[in-house]
Amino acid sequence: MIEILNPTLLARAKDTGALVADILQTLKSRSTIGTNLLDIDRWAKTLIAEARALSCYVDYAPSFGRGPFGHYICTAVNDAVLHGRPYDYTLADGDLLTLDLAVSKGGVAADAAISFIVGDAKPPESVAMISATERALAAGIAAAGPGARTGDISHAIGTVLSEAGYPINTEFGGHGIGSTMHQDPHVSNTGRPGRGYKLRPGLLLALEPWVMADTAQLVTDADGWTLRSATGCRTAHSEHTIAITDDGAEILTLPKRAQP
Repeated sequence: MIEILNPTLLARAKDTGALVADILQTLKSRSTIGTNLLDIDRWAKTLIAEARALSCYVDYAPSFGRGPFGHYICTAVNDAVLHGRPYDYTLADGDLLTLDLAVSKGGVAADAAISFIVGDAKPPESVAMISATERALAAGIAAAGPGARTGDISHAIGTVLSEAGYPINTEFGGHGIGSTMHQDPHVSNTGRPGRGYKLRPGLLLALEPWVMADTAQLVTDADGWTLRSATGCRTAHSEHTIAITDDGAEILTLPKRAQP
């Protein structure tokens, strides 16, 4: 299903996107050395409830997961990259943490992810990998606009990631979003320009470049959800929800404020 939102729903999408961004920034500020992933999940639950929004994850049960996800945020540490199910793990100095959050409010969902390094240690390879996903995301957003095609976005993202030296996995990528979290069209993290679905104003897309340092192969954790690099290497993931407008792409998941 591909949804084209009317102006009323687009206005709601902006509010949902800002909420997702603000929650992520709050959780980032609280995620320090000694923080437990289960604490992050509890904080996410509280912040979503306080905003009178709904989690897109807690009851989510797609074919690629084992039963309902059962948590309110994805927390992926080091070699984990996607669908990281929170568990009893305490963050250490230098851990690379990805927080991926999707919520729905007013009947419209928004989805975003940030990767960052916990504590004072800043491994250069990890810093470079996070930067590559952020630059790829910016390139994908710049390529999005009415009349462009999903392949243009994929090509822009893939060019940045490939030039940075990272293998690209095509099993999971960006996606349409609207009244539900995951919709068509699929937006791969590499592709050919001029191919794929033609973008229209009112379309929402969640673009999400993600990489693993030295492999394109994923393995599924024993929890049935968390996807890790097959070699145990570190990973990074950046994501924004954007709206296609007459003038280009508008990022909906930029924070309005950073909460303590």
